[in-house]
Order: sequence, then C-alpha cells, then structure tokens
Amino acid sequence: MSNIVCYAPTNDSTEDRKYEYYEELRSTIDKITERDMNIVIGDFNAKVVRNNQGIENVMGVEGVGEVRNENGTHFVSFCSTNNLVIRGTLFQHIEIHKYTWTPPYGKYKNQIDHIAIKEKCKNL
Repeated sequence: MSNIVCYAPTNDSTEDRKYEYYEELRSTIDKITERDMNIVIGDFNAKVVRNNQGIENVMGVEGVGEVRNENGTHFVSFCSTNNLVIRGTLFQHIEIHKYTWTPPYGKYKNQIDHIAIKEKCKNL
C-alpha cells in the first residue's frame, strides 16, 4: 500500500501553480507499482458536489453542495485521468459528517478534503 498525503493550491492560485501541483502529483503516482493499492489523501480545496453526471466512474452522488469550484474540476479531471475514485462521495454519510472545513464565520460548510483510491480498489 502506498499513501500520498498532499495539500493542493487554493482556488485563487494561478493556473500555472495548479498545473505544476497536479503534474508533481501525477509524477508521484507514476512511481508507484501497479500492484500497490495507492491512496491519495489531502486537502484538495476541491468542491466536487453531488452531481456526477458523466463522471460516474470517478465519484458517487454523496458530495456536498451544488456548484463545483475550479479546484473541484481539476481534481475530478485528475482522478479520471489517473483511474482514481473519490471515496467520500460513494456512500451515504450523515450530512454533518461530510463537511471537512467550515470558515470562521460558519455560514458555509464545505467538503474540500478527499481520499482517492485506485478505481480497481473502490469496493475494498
């Protein structure tokens, strides 16, 4: 088993910085042997939301919110390209257990931290 723990650039970061981040993450994943179960864990600053239409192979419908942010789009695309599945969106949780970050003023609740695993291991 290989675990990769990471922290993605914020949604306000430049596209170049986000591209560099995902290239480095892809390079790290490429170094893991195919027989290993790799788990990617981190704060991706990515709102992936509930709607999984067209990306059912990457995520389920148990995300939080209705509007995917730019980082969410990058993360979903990265997972799709690298045969990863966003685990926290695959099974039901009590709504409050889905939230991974709430801003200090507490008005919004977000699910921006995620665990992604190889698609072939998604039912383990």
